[in-house]
Amino acid sequence: MYQKVSTDLNFVEREKNIEKFWRENDIFKKSMENRKEGPAYTFYDGPPTANGKPHIGHVLTRVIKDMIPRYRTMKGCMVPRKAGWDTHGLPVELEVEKLLGLDGKEQIEEYGLDPFIGKCKESVWKYKGMWEDFSATVGFWADMDDPYVTYHDDFIESEWWALKQIWDKGLLYKGFKIVPYCPRCGTPLSSHEVAQGYKAVKERSAVVRFKVVGEDAYFLAWTTTPWTLPSNVALCVNPEETYVKVRAADGYVYYMAKALTDNVLGKLSTAEGVPAYEILETCKGTDLEYKAYEPLFACTGESAAKQHKKGHFVTCDDYVTMTDGTGIVHIAPAFGEDDAQVGRKYDLPFVQFVDGRGNMTQETPYAGKFVKDADPDILVDLDKEGKLFDAPKFEHDYPFCWRCDTPLIYYARESWFIKMTAVRDDLVRNNRTVNWIPESIGEGRFGNWLENIQDWGISRNRYWGTPLNIWECEDCGYQQAVGSREELEKLSGSPAAKTVELHRPYIDEITCTCSKCGKTMKRVPEVIDCWFDSGAMPFAQHHYPFENKELFESQFPAQFISEAVDQTRGWFYSLMAESTLLFNRAPFENVIVLGHVQDENGQKMSKSKGNAVDPFEALATYGADAIRWYFYINSAPWLPNRFHGKAVMEGQRKFLGTLWNTYAFFILYANIDDFDATKYTLEYEKLPVMDKWLLSKLNTAVKEVDQHLDNYRIPEAARGLDNFVDEMSNWYVRRCRERFWAKGMEQDKINAYMTLYTALVQICKCAAPLIPFMTEEIYLNLVKSNDKEAPESIHLCDYPVADESMIDKKLEENMEQVLAIVVMGRAARNAANIKNRQPIGTMYVKAAHVLEDYFKDIVEDELNVKDVVFREDVSDLTSYSFKPQLRTVGPKYGKQLGGIRKYLSEADGTKAMNELKAEGAIKFEVDGVEISLTEEDLLIDVAQKAGLVTEGDNYVTVVLDTNLSPELVEEGFVYEVISKIQTMRKDVNFEVMDHIKVAVNGNAKIAEIVEANKEAISEKVLAGEIVTDTELATMKEWNVNGEKVTIGVEKISV
Repeated sequence: MYQKVSTDLNFVEREKNIEKFWRENDIFKKSMENRKEGPAYTFYDGPPTANGKPHIGHVLTRVIKDMIPRYRTMKGCMVPRKAGWDTHGLPVELEVEKLLGLDGKEQIEEYGLDPFIGKCKESVWKYKGMWEDFSATVGFWADMDDPYVTYHDDFIESEWWALKQIWDKGLLYKGFKIVPYCPRCGTPLSSHEVAQGYKAVKERSAVVRFKVVGEDAYFLAWTTTPWTLPSNVALCVNPEETYVKVRAADGYVYYMAKALTDNVLGKLSTAEGVPAYEILETCKGTDLEYKAYEPLFACTGESAAKQHKKGHFVTCDDYVTMTDGTGIVHIAPAFGEDDAQVGRKYDLPFVQFVDGRGNMTQETPYAGKFVKDADPDILVDLDKEGKLFDAPKFEHDYPFCWRCDTPLIYYARESWFIKMTAVRDDLVRNNRTVNWIPESIGEGRFGNWLENIQDWGISRNRYWGTPLNIWECEDCGYQQAVGSREELEKLSGSPAAKTVELHRPYIDEITCTCSKCGKTMKRVPEVIDCWFDSGAMPFAQHHYPFENKELFESQFPAQFISEAVDQTRGWFYSLMAESTLLFNRAPFENVIVLGHVQDENGQKMSKSKGNAVDPFEALATYGADAIRWYFYINSAPWLPNRFHGKAVMEGQRKFLGTLWNTYAFFILYANIDDFDATKYTLEYEKLPVMDKWLLSKLNTAVKEVDQHLDNYRIPEAARGLDNFVDEMSNWYVRRCRERFWAKGMEQDKINAYMTLYTALVQICKCAAPLIPFMTEEIYLNLVKSNDKEAPESIHLCDYPVADESMIDKKLEENMEQVLAIVVMGRAARNAANIKNRQPIGTMYVKAAHVLEDYFKDIVEDELNVKDVVFREDVSDLTSYSFKPQLRTVGPKYGKQLGGIRKYLSEADGTKAMNELKAEGAIKFEVDGVEISLTEEDLLIDVAQKAGLVTEGDNYVTVVLDTNLSPELVEEGFVYEVISKIQTMRKDVNFEVMDHIKVAVNGNAKIAEIVEANKEAISEKVLAGEIVTDTELATMKEWNVNGEKVTIGVEKISV
């Protein structure tokens, strides 16, 4: 006996039981051990940070990252799945600052680095338990007992080895460069970090008057960052563009680009017709070079004088464009890369009136103000002094710190960089070896990023991170990279190097002796970008190259990774960058890029909007399989996913519910018949056509789903499963239901059981990687309960292999045509408003080919039609009339319009339609003129002949004869009565095999029909007796085809 199955769709409790079964029986571990000798298939898990809670997007990444390894394991591969935790970085520091009530680096250092680092270690595990519970609930299998942790010393030592390799190649350098800088965090950001934090903002720009020395004239220059104006040391023009000196209607004389004069000065024209400006002189940009102007702020002139450098003159560079502004750009070399290049070219003074906190310095009138807060004051002061021409508002994308949401500034400072520009070609070449899903990300978003790669700003002026492994001599400045503990011990002579924790402040206590001058070398104070940590995981998780060398080499590169689209400039990039720098090859072969999860209106989810979905609530409401299934079938993985309960429940009902109910149907009747599938074999040659069809469809589905998953086509695989389950339930089971109801255990019944059993077991194995909980529960009951030799879990089984000998394409095509005819037949019934329980005499069919009698019988039975007649043409069963389409016919045949109308009104509609279909036009003469009318020239009216209803598409046309004889009407009453009795059986919870007594009261007409058809009715409803005018335990009044009748039912013993 199989365990009885409930038909409710509340899967959450069942999933908890399955999760417990996996845990108590070490099923994940056994699935790995099972495949120890199999070919390696490596999956890298991008490490989450355990000091933040999972969100609904993590469900998507988890279910994709779980499904592919499950599939590959069932295919016989050894798939190591080492979990990892990303533990370093500023987000952790910010969390600890908040916890301790600290604000900024000074307060951290006052608090003490030792206790602060200790708190960081504690903080990173804040939600570890929640993440583990979340992963288990969603069905994500990974080795959580022995994860890699980026703050572990072994991991850090491997990173040191990597950085030393990069140093030895001359690709790690310290440079004074303009860097994206977060004043709140006090540290620079890498270009891929900056890319994650852009927002659209509206701000005021400034068009400023710079007084020309020795002339009553001004340069008009535009800037989007007014706070940089106190640090202005030059202006810049394009050397090849044309510039003009103009007298403007506001009374000033300006220099600016000719191409932009109307844009900037046009508004000065007056209603009286006074022009906005008058051109006085024209020149090239080079003619303005070195032309001097007065400093905008006195403090800037003073700073330049102290440096003994000349500033405040016009420079030339072709980066100046004519797309906006005035064609003259203000130069502040401390705050922009283009500015810095011009500064170096002209040896300009270096003025940086902004401190490391992003505040204006004491030299300026705005001391202590944050740069963005200083903008309005600067504009007001310039206006008062007559130096502000305009301050237009504009909207642009501005970078914010992705960690603390502070506006970034571009800021000149010393930082450590990896020279990615030196390996650009290698990056591009390696990227071309990757199978990107979708391809457009690899070629576009990611490929373009690599083509325009910048050097990686690797250092961070912070505390909790992998310490940069450079020791620098305090005296001579000699620098040395250290690649291991052993090397550090030799250089320092300190045994403590063997055991010291490789974090600040502990590692900073290890000093070395300079090999050049003999003085003390100390580690530089910076830590590294935490993205380097995650990019190092392929080798650092194994403590490579210090141990596990063969293990790393066998698991590199990964066959598969997957993360959200924002990781194109995050983890995907850091992996590719480090792998190229160290091994000059791509670190992964296949990558599925995932779109973001949105709300049902396509909006980004956020707590502030109130539209964020709690993943734990969603899992507790719908269950993991339902959410997994939604993400697999809803859309291509790289597209945005609109997540909402209605869509999840629809998928649960349509696929999971259908599969479960089909399984429950099998269990119900198998238990009634005490059927045990292990006692029989499936004898294909003895099977009827319907069974062979299901097995053909099953093996076709197995083959196609396997191919789709092998090629990472997830929605296509899901749709293949969905289609098969739908056909198995709504066609095979529906058509074969009575075979399961039959008495005894004849061969036909055994065939039906074995066919459905085989289909259920195989399709569950096929679907197991996608919906692991439900398929496990079905397997344990269907297979393991009776076959003790079977694998302990469905996830320890091999993935099914299609039996090509069972695939019969001709059979599938025939049944496909049957289904198409049935669909059209149902549509015709609906159009005629005739229920399916009312038999119909004849239905005419035009289809691709005439079906054999077996299939024709199915159509007749399914549509309750006595005779299906195939015809090559059904047009004679429909009448057609034609009128000219005046819009097209009028211009072509205006004079013949009357004759055209007359001809069409008198034409044989059927013949005309046949001509139109065959020739593409109806051709005739009017007054000697040849007329040719195509379908677009005609208004065609289709009329059914009396009693006929037509439905069709490009493949199948059906015509129902709706004329009903008295015998057909009576038969319709019989089917309606049977339906009402079956409904009453269900309503009073009779068991399927319960026998009953039936009473028909209050309608002599129906009583007479029932009496005449008593035997047929009794067989269908298991009635031992049918009586009239008798009260039974359950009575109900019904409307049967317009006749009121009371029917009673009562259980009897047999």
